[in-house]
Amino acid sequence: MTGHATRIRSLFDEIDNTPWGPQEQALVAQAVALAQESGDERLEYEARLRQTSSANMSGDTDLMLTSFAWCLAHHDADPEGFPATVEPAGDLLWQYKWMASALGGSPEFSLDQIAAVLDDMEAHYERAGIGPSGVLMARFEDAWAAGRLDEATDLQRRLEATPRDDYSHCDACVRSQFAGFFIETGREDDAIRLVGEMIENGFSCGEEPEHALSRILLPYLRAGMFDDARTAHLRSYRLAKDNPDNLAIVAKNVVFCAVTGNEARALALVERHLPWLVHDGLNADAHATALGAFALALDAVAAAGHPELTVRGSDADALVPVFGAHDGPWRVDELAATAWRAAGDIAAAFDRRNGTDAHTRNLERLRETGAERYDVPIRTHDFSAVATPAPAVTREERLARAVALAQAGSSAAIAPLRELLTDAAPAERVTLSSHLLGGLVATDRLDEAEAFLPERIAALREAGHAAQAELEERLGLVLFGKDLAEAGDLLRAEVAAAADAPTDVRADLLQTLGVARLYEGGFAEAREDARTAARLFAEAGEAVRAQGAQVLEVDAAASASLFDEAREVVAELLAAPLSDGRRARVLAARARLQGGAGEFESGAADADETVRLLLSLGADDVRVGEAFLLAGALHEDAGSASLAAGRYRSAAERFESAGAPTAETRYRLGRALLASEMPQEALDALHEALQEETAAEVPAGSRAITVALLARAYEGARDYGNAVGAWGFAADLYEEAGEAEGQAQALVQQGRHLGNFGEFDDAVLAFDTAIGLIGDREDQVGVLAEALHLLAQAKMQRGDEDAFDVIDQALALGRANEAHWYVADVLDTRARLLAGRERTEEAVATALQAADGFAEAGDPGSGAGSELLAARLLVGVDRAADAVLLYRSAVDHATEGGNDPLRQQAALELGDVYEGLGRHAEAAEIRATTSA
Repeated sequence: MTGHATRIRSLFDEIDNTPWGPQEQALVAQAVALAQESGDERLEYEARLRQTSSANMSGDTDLMLTSFAWCLAHHDADPEGFPATVEPAGDLLWQYKWMASALGGSPEFSLDQIAAVLDDMEAHYERAGIGPSGVLMARFEDAWAAGRLDEATDLQRRLEATPRDDYSHCDACVRSQFAGFFIETGREDDAIRLVGEMIENGFSCGEEPEHALSRILLPYLRAGMFDDARTAHLRSYRLAKDNPDNLAIVAKNVVFCAVTGNEARALALVERHLPWLVHDGLNADAHATALGAFALALDAVAAAGHPELTVRGSDADALVPVFGAHDGPWRVDELAATAWRAAGDIAAAFDRRNGTDAHTRNLERLRETGAERYDVPIRTHDFSAVATPAPAVTREERLARAVALAQAGSSAAIAPLRELLTDAAPAERVTLSSHLLGGLVATDRLDEAEAFLPERIAALREAGHAAQAELEERLGLVLFGKDLAEAGDLLRAEVAAAADAPTDVRADLLQTLGVARLYEGGFAEAREDARTAARLFAEAGEAVRAQGAQVLEVDAAASASLFDEAREVVAELLAAPLSDGRRARVLAARARLQGGAGEFESGAADADETVRLLLSLGADDVRVGEAFLLAGALHEDAGSASLAAGRYRSAAERFESAGAPTAETRYRLGRALLASEMPQEALDALHEALQEETAAEVPAGSRAITVALLARAYEGARDYGNAVGAWGFAADLYEEAGEAEGQAQALVQQGRHLGNFGEFDDAVLAFDTAIGLIGDREDQVGVLAEALHLLAQAKMQRGDEDAFDVIDQALALGRANEAHWYVADVLDTRARLLAGRERTEEAVATALQAADGFAEAGDPGSGAGSELLAARLLVGVDRAADAVLLYRSAVDHATEGGNDPLRQQAALELGDVYEGLGRHAEAAEIRATTSA
């Protein structure tokens, strides 16, 4: 085998074991290029078979068609040299099924071209001896997409009567497609039934069940199945949101948000997925679907009272071919109208090609859907995150806005500062140039800063600040924040030599030295430098610059744990006239101080006001995201998890928009959503956090924490199958990180679920492993106790002889640690184990012991369960009369403990016992209590 062939085969192995996505696409492209370079057409054939599948899954229609055509030409010319099926590369005839749909998705292809592909597909299938199912499905999809509904109905019926074969669509796809067709033709009940069967049986494939779930959202709503609709939306969007080929699926989820009162979430989804409108130039059908959905959602946002909001990202250059050029982001109401027009243009082009009015009618039906309203709150977004800055019209307004942004530390100040400098007076140029250089350095645009510095120095000289100009010539960008961690000695020398310098120059040096000292950890010294700088600036008549030094003093004092002193300066600052930008910084500082003092509610209020100020200024996404993150943390500490979730969500979206990491924020979001009893929403956030952590190769121990919380979210969503897998994954990650206690905790939780599923062998293995990890750890006694108890239960289910030994270990551990409730619970388990071994007398006595233990621990409701067990055991050995008092006690204790289901069950059983004893009046009396 040649070197090229060896490398290509190695790439094939890597491709076949890599999930669909950018990494896999890059590997495929590399394999095709190497095969072309080698001149080996058979290897290129195998590479292109993979490329066709890859392009189909990623939504690159142009590449898919090109790759398929190359393969088909080689197969037709030499079927033996280029066979239709090459495992595991792909199956050319299976790939044929995607071609007509791809051509039909763009009005650039004529009906004759589509028909020719379908006829050619049928001829190839017949020559290969393949049944008609695959071709019939392709013809059905074509007729339905073109609006030939009578033809599509006939083909759908023929498909139902046609035997399946190896080239039939999978069960998931068939049900999804038929469900979509039934919805369009007025058979929503049938669609709900089909999708229900699909979900119940776990059918899935490349884009299922997310596609089917998105199709069924509106039928669920119209049928009043709100919980099903909500769950379907959350799952569908979670599965679809990362692949641009799923644009139509996302569009249906956007419509769901728009008609269910979740307009803020709808807007967030629109902003996130706008770039997908230009992902696949030949998928015009999906573009029309998305444009209509986005327009409907924006109309809903406007109707909710926010037509003036701007749609972030709508002014991207890539979107100009879709919406046209625009000065800045589009307003909600403007973009809605533009999107409707764009969707209408595409629909008209399809209808001209197809000779029907299907696409236009679909768009009209979508508009009608916009009038539907259902109350299905998702509670993950609100409009507090999307305030629009008031327009700054005059130069004075623009100047005030730019300076405020700079004082807020926002990079959004840079562009307006540059613009204002073009016609600024000398004194104004000094102020603006200082802010500009500070912004450029803070954003690591050092080349630009170096290039601008001479202009700044010239402005200083022109304004009569020769000493400051000389200082900046010597120190350069250090005075604006560059390399301050290493500049302490240099700045101390400059301060010592500047005794006779002008007051404002000495103040500037001291303020800069104060920042350098923060890097060095000299917090008290930094505070003194900042205080002196503030005093000197005030003496020089520079009140605004004095405030800046005071902000530094607050930070330094807080770092030195001088919290009262920091609060005093904050109060002084907030009592003075401040720009909104500087007020935002001071409020954020006060919020952190309040958080440190446990004053979480007032801190959260300050953080929320910080957010409002930054949004009103139009600050950059990172700065706004940081403020949202602070507000979320304080609301979470205050016990307001749902409020925290909204802030964290907004922070994550801002960070994502800026290309900044979001994993930590999404983890916090998932935690807050879980605490807010929104586990489905938490799953979405935690999956995204884990995905980002994995891509960033975050250490295993950190990822384990995320996966463990993900497992908790699965539990909250009652998805226990995935919870088992998540706990196992967490255990593996903890093991990789060498964290035995975390591994043990994860294994115990995994084992619990395995036991509930009846997988007792695997459960015992998990518990034994956990106990082996932490059996001698005094600080893990709680985990050990839980593991021993669950192990005893699993062994009891298996009938293991040593189950009693494990029970006794658990009891000894509980008694040694005076864990009274735990001891009672283990005694209850021991009673059940004894009952299973037909040691009834011992079982009854032990159950009553457990009941007494629960009562002493203040849990009569659980004690009622032990009494009910004892009563049943007595009935089982024909001692019904003896059981009466225990049933009575169980009813009373269940009532006292608020355990109504157990009270009902005990009362019903007691009624049967009374009946058997001939005590009919008492039977009627106790039974009457069950319906009270």
